[in-house]
Amino acid sequence: MKEEYQRLDLFSVSPGLRGRSPLAVQMWWLAQATLFRGSPQIAYGFRRWLLRRFGARVGKKVLIRPSATITYPWKVSIGDYSWIGDDVVLYSLSSIDIGDHVVVSQRSYVCAADHDPALRDFPIRERPVRIESGAWIATDVFVGPGVTVGTGAVVGARSSVFKSIPAATVCHGNPCRPVRMRSMVDR
Repeated sequence: MKEEYQRLDLFSVSPGLRGRSPLAVQMWWLAQATLFRGSPQIAYGFRRWLLRRFGARVGKKVLIRPSATITYPWKVSIGDYSWIGDDVVLYSLSSIDIGDHVVVSQRSYVCAADHDPALRDFPIRERPVRIESGAWIATDVFVGPGVTVGTGAVVGARSSVFKSIPAATVCHGNPCRPVRMRSMVDR
């Protein structure tokens, strides 16, 4: 007898997963594809305003590039003075909480959900992600579901983060691991 694993014919999206009505979701995706992506590079204030209209909590002077993708803005919080780079994906099936003065560099992917591989109906598991104040996610980093990146941590380019990262550490690799403490000097 052949072993069965996931049965995608049994899969269904739980009713509350999206957090808003199907119409609200479609309206956001349309706004993102046209107004958000079509806005000039310098229109940071407009993109903050648009995200707030769709329920995101966005702090002052946040810089979000027009090529960023945010699945459900009403599940996203971004603190003051943070930067979200080109082609960043905030896959916000669960909450994504980004602190103050955080950099999420270009082509990074922050993923707040996965599937339960032990269940045949392959349900989505919402697993919040938190990137604490002063952290820097370098280019092309994957931050996995349920992860916290601690205050002031640095995650090196092309790392894959599957477990929480301690505060004030410099980390890199696949899987990502701390390599030293982060130290700061004044100029």
